[in-house]
Amino acid sequence: MMTLEQIYQLAIKMGIDSDLRGKQKVIKNQERLKEKYEQLSSQKKKEFDQERLSNPYSDTRIIYGEANTPVKRVLVGVDIELPEMLLAKMMVEKDNKKIDLCIAHHPVGSDLAALDEVMDMQAEILALYGIPINIAQSVLKPRISEVSRSISLGNILRTPDAARLLKMPYLCVHTPADNLTADFLDKAIKKAKPEIVSELMKVIKEIPEYQIAIKNNNGPKMFAGCEDNYVGNIAITEITGGTEGSPKMYEKCAQAGIGTIVGMHMSETHKQEAEKNHINAVINGHIASDSIGMNLFLDELEKRGIEIIPCSGLIRVTRNKKTEKKIVKKKSVKKVIPKKKIRVKKK
Repeated sequence: MMTLEQIYQLAIKMGIDSDLRGKQKVIKNQERLKEKYEQLSSQKKKEFDQERLSNPYSDTRIIYGEANTPVKRVLVGVDIELPEMLLAKMMVEKDNKKIDLCIAHHPVGSDLAALDEVMDMQAEILALYGIPINIAQSVLKPRISEVSRSISLGNILRTPDAARLLKMPYLCVHTPADNLTADFLDKAIKKAKPEIVSELMKVIKEIPEYQIAIKNNNGPKMFAGCEDNYVGNIAITEITGGTEGSPKMYEKCAQAGIGTIVGMHMSETHKQEAEKNHINAVINGHIASDSIGMNLFLDELEKRGIEIIPCSGLIRVTRNKKTEKKIVKKKSVKKVIPKKKIRVKKK
């Protein structure tokens, strides 16, 4: 059994360990943030989100619930809102088993409001593929501002309020799960070493979550380029980092020698820019891609004895090895056939 705080801390740890930038880079960024915090005025320190000092992913937080809440059974979905929380309450009445925690992938509340804060990592990931960091940052800044402004329009406290009124502990795991997906795909692609796009598509389509998505007519697709094209240098730039980056980045990607982009979703504007710059775009599908990272995280919870109940689009695939049942061979018992008694007739 784990507590809510332990689950939260595990999500952060797994996110850091699988971050494409590398663990040391994440730690160095956190040290810079702490130095910056120390230089703030007392008033600015009061306004500062203290949790950022220990958690590099602002879109992953405990939305509601006590840190020491024991957790045995969780309801997990790509999105968890009021309908899913009411479902959790109904399930308690149905089978008399309590749902201790709801885990959502997509952020809500303060997590959603801070989505733009994790987008800075996109520039550092682009730099890994040869784009100068100053150019990557410059291209991304307008897009980050755009995301920040768009979020301010929403009713971000609607779902947290529902969790509070229903007294339902609630956790969001966003960028750490996306990091797990990006790292998983990066390793699978590097191991296969595809030369043309069709070979890359084959590698991706062999992943169980995508196989299920294909059956639901929502599997990986080519958004730009064609399957006969050479992949060139492959970049995992459209998986993690909050949300879609700037469409202007495709020109910089082409200049850096990137031939193929692998992502989970792509707007029409981004598609047109990819085509304009002769970049292949392989888009794996949003929900299936989200499911991979969440599944890798949930597998660790499962190992620790927590029961997982998937909902809200989560394609649950476990990679935990099932304990093989030992087959006990019964000793063969020889049947003893009783001898027939021979009756002697009297003369």
